[in-house]
Amino acid sequence: MPPHPVPVQTDPAVGSPAPRSLTRSIGVGGGTLLTLSCVTPASSLFVLVPPLFGSLGTGTALAIGLAVLLCVGIAFCYSELGTLVPSSGGEYAMVSTVVSRFAGWITFMLSFIVILVVPPIIALGVAGYLAVLGHVDPSVAGALVMLAATGMGLVNLRSNAWLTGIFLVIEILAIVVVSVLGFAHTDRPAAVLGRPSMDGVHPIALVSVVAGLAVALFVVQGFSTAVYLAEEMREPHKTVSRTVFWTLGISAVVILVPVVAITLGVPDLAILQNLDLTALVVSWSSSAFGTVVSLCIAAAIVNAVIVMVIQNSRVLYASGRDRAWPEPVNRALSVVSPRFGAPWVATLVVGVSEAVLCFVPVETLSGVTGVAVVALYLAISVSVLWARRPAHRRPQVWRMPGWPVVPVAAVLALGYVLVSQSLLDLAITAGVLVVSAGYWWGYLRRRPDRWLVTIPSPVPG
Repeated sequence: MPPHPVPVQTDPAVGSPAPRSLTRSIGVGGGTLLTLSCVTPASSLFVLVPPLFGSLGTGTALAIGLAVLLCVGIAFCYSELGTLVPSSGGEYAMVSTVVSRFAGWITFMLSFIVILVVPPIIALGVAGYLAVLGHVDPSVAGALVMLAATGMGLVNLRSNAWLTGIFLVIEILAIVVVSVLGFAHTDRPAAVLGRPSMDGVHPIALVSVVAGLAVALFVVQGFSTAVYLAEEMREPHKTVSRTVFWTLGISAVVILVPVVAITLGVPDLAILQNLDLTALVVSWSSSAFGTVVSLCIAAAIVNAVIVMVIQNSRVLYASGRDRAWPEPVNRALSVVSPRFGAPWVATLVVGVSEAVLCFVPVETLSGVTGVAVVALYLAISVSVLWARRPAHRRPQVWRMPGWPVVPVAAVLALGYVLVSQSLLDLAITAGVLVVSAGYWWGYLRRRPDRWLVTIPSPVPG
């Protein structure tokens, strides 16, 4: 489908035409494949969930279930703002338009933390599952995965939707295998799921489960990335909300079911403290079968990183188009390939930067990710309270039921989760935001021709 024509605007600073617009070619099916892949059910299960088991034991499923319930309210917020502001800038474009430019800038920096940190964390996990073939240095393997994903991110988005769909089938098959094996070896009653414990005897306090919600939200957070594709979706006032909810619903089932199966089927609860899923699958089946499952998991991680590079490059592209940086940087980031319709400079910047980050200790990378995700959701939930003002009454906007009760409840819940995190993680995140605010006050605030959020015209019909 050809791109929807938009008026060509002239950049008053440099006298050049506005950047080439992205192509509207994605429907609910393609959008769901891409965003569901960005939820990365297999990589979330096999990379992010084991540490959660290590801290919450049998309470892991409860924490993820509570996170999914909270995400329903957050999905309402994303759906409304995503159709009101259908921009590839995602969260920052929505907050800038609805609240203020400064609030949007701070939101952009929160999303940028997630953009830079999450893909390397996922990519670093590939080495553990390639170990069935031989030892691979995690940093080298992660960097190679990042570079390969960057190359795929330069290709046409529709082609990537089908490629990631194939990978998605592979990772879901791996999850089905783990689930079936876990339930086939069930060794304890389901009641244990409601009694968080590391050994089945000594309970884990509910406050610890609440603190674990930050990581649990991280596990299922990919559903929100549907709004990054809003600028490339046909009829975004219909497609965005459907993609958000389809992704959230499917990912909830795909992640929760194997978590429950593992909790019930692990031969000894003490194993959860240092969970090795490959070894667990081997104990349930055979070494050959464990090798196959491990390779499927590695493929799922590659899939996840490809989608993340695609999504994240759109955010950086949008920041250049919206003139967040000095003019030479803006021009470079907003370049779109005429052949593939991809923002190739932004894709390279994102992918190569994340490949370099693979050589940073994973503990450093993951320290503030949970805090950043919770703070980002909090910003969206607060912003949607401003979305019903007269200035934002536009046609073809999806409106959530239960406003303003839903966003207020989300704000209260997210606020409680946020203050439950470690002081160090909160301090690091706050430090990044202070530096970001300094850039705003020292550069952007003084230049009214900078940080101008672009809202593309929706396709009629």
